[in-house]
Amino acid sequence: MNVKKIISIIAVLALIVGFVLGFRVYQKVFKPNTNFSDASVYVFIPSGSEFSDVKEILKPYVDRMDDFVFSAESRGYDREVFYGKFQIKNGMNNFAILSALKQNLPVKLSFNNQETLEKFAERIDQQLEPTKEEFLAAFKDTVFLRENGFNEENILAMFIPNTYEFYWNVSETKFRDRLSKEYRKFWNEERLAKAKEINLTPIEVSILASIVHKETVKTDERPRVAGAYMNRLKMGMPLQADPTVIYAVKKESGDFDQVIKRVLYGDLKVNSPYNTYMNIGLPPGPIAMPDITAIDAVLNYEKHDYIYFCASVEKFGYHEFASNLKDHGLNRKKYVEWIEKQNYTRDTVK
Repeated sequence: MNVKKIISIIAVLALIVGFVLGFRVYQKVFKPNTNFSDASVYVFIPSGSEFSDVKEILKPYVDRMDDFVFSAESRGYDREVFYGKFQIKNGMNNFAILSALKQNLPVKLSFNNQETLEKFAERIDQQLEPTKEEFLAAFKDTVFLRENGFNEENILAMFIPNTYEFYWNVSETKFRDRLSKEYRKFWNEERLAKAKEINLTPIEVSILASIVHKETVKTDERPRVAGAYMNRLKMGMPLQADPTVIYAVKKESGDFDQVIKRVLYGDLKVNSPYNTYMNIGLPPGPIAMPDITAIDAVLNYEKHDYIYFCASVEKFGYHEFASNLKDHGLNRKKYVEWIEKQNYTRDTVK
């Protein structure tokens, strides 16, 4: 056998070996490598994770981990892990999985009607990476509060309920600062002018809006309810708002999980700045996060002479309004009679 034939054979063998190795590499990288039945799954890679952590996170979803590791090392992912929320689709190969693990997806975050800062922090803790304690520390930071004109009693006014997009691994301070920016954006020149016109600061508007929000779920009725409360404020009359008493009872007991559907006469004696039966003017902070319709209802409150209102027994969910005690007494009498027919045992205020 001459040298040329030997060289040809070696070349052919090399090509075969190269083809086999290349095919095996191709299989490792481009063969589907998922192990779940859903159309897609989301995985969360915490900040500071190493490649070993990623492997543990992906273990339930990857069919051949050795092939994934080979592909990750080939592309340098093992030395540069990305943090956040990522989507892996069923049937993805390792190349596609690694590409997906570099595309941090935003989280749509919604919140409303939270009664306390702690409840709010607990809710977003379930949707974003920072812990409840980290969020609370950011919100209660004295420098931040002072520089933005808030305190721990009224900080809830800063959070405008809406749907926002954040990256899952956003830091607690960036989250806080973004919501602070959204607050300033919300209070545009038009809303600031309206607040000034009714002699309330934006924070005071939010405090009153939180009461209106709790008083009625009917958005079309909120401007009328706001008007009644504004009339009381102008008269120097206590707001006498049941929702503030409920909040005061919860706050004094430290139990915001309790459900209080009706206010007892005894509840009106709770010694709290949030008890608007005992104190004139607005409470020191919002009793919940008012939504935008409640805030705008205060800014655009209905001008009328109503001072009193109680739940309607004819239009459930709405209220009957009165400008004097006599008419209010008649409205209240209808409500009490209806309550008694329902066999309720708790004594009610309104």
